[in-house]
Amino acid sequence: MAKEGAEKAEETEQMIAKEGGPEAAQGGGGGGGSPRAADTKEMRAVLLAGFGGLSKLRVSRRPMPEPQEAELKIRVKACGLNFIDLMVRQGNIDNPPKTPLVPGFECSGIVEALGDNVKGYEIGDRVMAFVNYNAWAEVVCTPVEFVYRIPDDMNFPEAAAFPMNFVTAYMMLFEVANLREGMSVLVHSAGGGVGQAVAQLCSTIPNVTVFGTASSFKHEAIKDSVTHLFDRNADYVQEVKRISPEGVDIVLDCLCGENTGKGLSLLKPLGTYILYGSSNTVTGETKSFFSFAKSWWQVEKVNPIKLYEENKVIAGFSLLNLLFKQGRGGLIKGIMDKLIALYNEKKIKPMVDSLWALEEVKEAMQRIHDRGNIGKLILDVEKAPTPLMANDSTETSEAGEEEEDHEGDSDNKERMPFIQ
Repeated sequence: MAKEGAEKAEETEQMIAKEGGPEAAQGGGGGGGSPRAADTKEMRAVLLAGFGGLSKLRVSRRPMPEPQEAELKIRVKACGLNFIDLMVRQGNIDNPPKTPLVPGFECSGIVEALGDNVKGYEIGDRVMAFVNYNAWAEVVCTPVEFVYRIPDDMNFPEAAAFPMNFVTAYMMLFEVANLREGMSVLVHSAGGGVGQAVAQLCSTIPNVTVFGTASSFKHEAIKDSVTHLFDRNADYVQEVKRISPEGVDIVLDCLCGENTGKGLSLLKPLGTYILYGSSNTVTGETKSFFSFAKSWWQVEKVNPIKLYEENKVIAGFSLLNLLFKQGRGGLIKGIMDKLIALYNEKKIKPMVDSLWALEEVKEAMQRIHDRGNIGKLILDVEKAPTPLMANDSTETSEAGEEEEDHEGDSDNKERMPFIQ
């Protein structure tokens, strides 16, 4: 173990030297006022200058953080992109933080330094972590309770794709809805990161029927992961009832709007509807009051008496609030232990759609906006940007500005090639 720790520490030191030169590996000493020595205190990060369109994002040099008590400093290798990041960019969330800020809530990398009173980790450990913003950077610091070791055969992009999607899926299925043998589940956006995590976790329980909705161009890639797959524009309510007249036991809804009423109508007695997102409020590149109002107006107003009479349960789930506002880090730690065990048993595996350089964050976000991803998009911190994207790194992509029918079939949209 001591030999392994020394090898890991040497690997980290070599990586630091590669990033910041000899001074970085030696702690920035030597004086002399060289520009290179000054650079060791800074890092590259994606900066959100203000809420709005893609033009608000840019890669900038920022002061490098240092770990406080009970925190780890992580040299980031990969970061996860989630739909919530797009909503943060637009300011389309409750109580948005002040800008400028560095977005991102999950990453993977190598432990570079330990704050006081940190136990159980060593410099050089491979880890994945939740971060309360600031994840899209070369270096992050986060409390030790939000950090988890990466399994030996999991790479950094997979690790960055793992925590948010699989914890969300597991919590909804097993902690909120109590998934058991023989039950049925309807999941929207079945081709996304959470949708695929839901499908994989359902496969660990015998005789679970999974109904999924997704854009038609994704069907070939994900058809084997769900039992029944419908086009997102089809009348999925009638399709589900045709196959299962009584409906389903669990509905997982990341869309909101009119889908709330549809989901409740499909629930069996003692069924559970869970809302965990509201992507229908996102249409154009910037926040749209019209889209928000339309989605709110379409939400069926829930009558508690009707829920009582029909024996139905309606719930909501926000992993970020559970972690950072409601103090359930210990609960999530236990869930991560279970998920890592399932990964080691080869029962689940994160699906990575594509890898993007930090400088390509606008193009990656546009891909999420267009619902073009199958699985998780990853920012690869060490990846060099493609020349066209590098030249356009400070320009705004206006794609999506006029895209009102975001639920439309994406067959005719030009899709960025996978970069894996």
